[in-house]
Amino acid sequence: MLDNREVNAILEKLENLDDEALAVELLKEFNAASGKLGKLLLNLDKSLAHEEWKAECDKAQKDLDNIVKRINDL
Repeated sequence: MLDNREVNAILEKLENLDDEALAVELLKEFNAASGKLGKLLLNLDKSLAHEEWKAECDKAQKDLDNIVKRINDL
């Protein structure tokens, strides 16, 4: 997960991006990735076994890390 400082830095970077269409697309991807990880961390899906839950969390964290890296590399 990201702390508020990191989220604010990402949002500021996207707000200042010249390509508004790219900024919107990246924001959508960021919101989807962080939302998925948040839901998994809250473990709203009780049907998942612990091992499956852990694997899903790791994948969701990796996806979030990738989009954050893409944004920070701009």
